[in-house]
Amino acid sequence: MNLFNNFLFIFLIIFFTSCSKELVKKSIIVEKSLDAQVLEAYEEGLKSLEGGDVLFAAKKFNEAEILFPQSIWAPKSAIMAAYSYYTKDYYLDAIAELERFLTIYSTHKNLDYVYYLLGICYYEQIIDEKKDSQSILLAKENFENVIKKYPNTEYALDSEFKIDLINDILASKEMYIGRYYFDKKKWIAAINRFRKVIDDYDTTIYVEEALHRLVEVYYIIGLTSESQKYANILGYNYKSSKWYEKSYSVFNKNYKTNRIKKIKKKSFKNKVKSLLALDE
Repeated sequence: MNLFNNFLFIFLIIFFTSCSKELVKKSIIVEKSLDAQVLEAYEEGLKSLEGGDVLFAAKKFNEAEILFPQSIWAPKSAIMAAYSYYTKDYYLDAIAELERFLTIYSTHKNLDYVYYLLGICYYEQIIDEKKDSQSILLAKENFENVIKKYPNTEYALDSEFKIDLINDILASKEMYIGRYYFDKKKWIAAINRFRKVIDDYDTTIYVEEALHRLVEVYYIIGLTSESQKYANILGYNYKSSKWYEKSYSVFNKNYKTNRIKKIKKKSFKNKVKSLLALDE
C-alpha cells in the first residue's frame, strides 16, 4: 500500500509539472499572439493615417491600446489616436483623447507633447478674439504648462511664441472694449481696461496706445498729474512712437495747431498748382 501511495504521489508531481509547463507554453503563445495583434492594429493605424483615413486610423490605434493596456504600445497608441483626429481638425475628439491620456498615463515621459498638442488644438480654434475667449484661455493654460513643467524641451520654445501671440489677442480685446468705454465717456471703465493692457500684456504692441489713452482720459477728467505720469512713461520708452506724438499734443496745444496749419498750407499750394495747370 505504501508503495502504491508513493507511486501515486510521484505520478501527481510529474502530472502537475507537465501541466504547469504546458500552461506556461500556452501563456507564452497567447502573449506572443496578443503582442502580434497589437502591432498589427498599430501598423494598420499608421497606414490609414498616411492614407488620410484618420477616423479609421484613430479606431485602430484605440484598438491597439485596448488589446494590451499594460504594454508600451498602449500610451503610444493613445497619443497617435489623438494626433490622427488633430490632423483633420477633429479638435474635440483630439482633446478628449489627450485629456484621457493625462488621466490614465499621468507619469508618462511624453506629457510635454500632450500638453503642447492640447494647446495647439485650442489655439487653432481661435477665429474671433471677441467670441473665442474660452479657447484662448485654455490654449494659454496648456502652453504655460509646457513652459513651467518642461522648460528645456523643444515644445517650450514654440509655446512661448504662441503665448506672445495669444497675449496680443487678449490685449487687442481689452483695447477694443476700452475704446468703446472711452467713446461712451465711461472713464473709469476705460481706465481699467487700458491699465490691464499695461499690467498684464506689457510686451504686446498695444502698450503704446494704452499709455496714450490713459494720458487722454486722465487729462479729460482733470487728473493732470496722472496724465503727465503716463505721458512721461510713454516718452521714456517709446519716444519715436506716433502715440507719444499724440500724447505730446494733449499738453502742447500749439504743437497740435502748428501741425494743422502746416497741413492746410501744403494743401493750398497743391490747389494753386492745380489751377495753374488748368490755365495752361
